[in-house]
Amino acid sequence: MNTLQQTLKAAREQKKLSHQEIANQCTDKGKKISRQFYGMIENGKKRPSVDVAKTIAEILGIEWTIFFEFKSN
Repeated sequence: MNTLQQTLKAAREQKKLSHQEIANQCTDKGKKISRQFYGMIENGKKRPSVDVAKTIAEILGIEWTIFFEFKSN
């Protein structure tokens, strides 16, 4: 597990959110993503757009640039 994966998982677990809850909150903020897509982001298999990265970061309370600081699979 790389640092991005660890950071996302730790932030999500600290806020006691599921993948589905994050996807729902993104949709509520106008950035529709699926539970599966969020899971792929958290597992390092997909990289979000800048807008989606900013929305997820806002939900999790992390810096949005972290999504682009580490290499994805």
